[in-house]
Amino acid sequence: MYAVIATGGKQYKVAQGDLVKIEKIDGAVGDSVEFDQVLLVAGDSVQVGTPLVASAKVKAQIVEQGKAKKIRVFHMRRRKTYRKTYGHRQPLTRLKITAIEA
Repeated sequence: MYAVIATGGKQYKVAQGDLVKIEKIDGAVGDSVEFDQVLLVAGDSVQVGTPLVASAKVKAQIVEQGKAKKIRVFHMRRRKTYRKTYGHRQPLTRLKITAIEA
């Protein structure tokens, strides 16, 4: 059984027992979170939401709060002696999916 959830402006396909990295959500390591924005649930039959599946929930547990690898952003204007470099590390939350309720 798997589900498609929406969080942080993105959609994620999750199944029970999966480890998923998502955009940072509030909470400490070990806390339980519940997602009610479920777009699709598939198992023996497929339930597609319009836009959400009614009464479907995905439960997860926070495993880690961290950051992604650093990316380097470089801006340059040719012939103008203009160069600028900066880095960015996106905050992420790693979840373990514990249950999918349809």
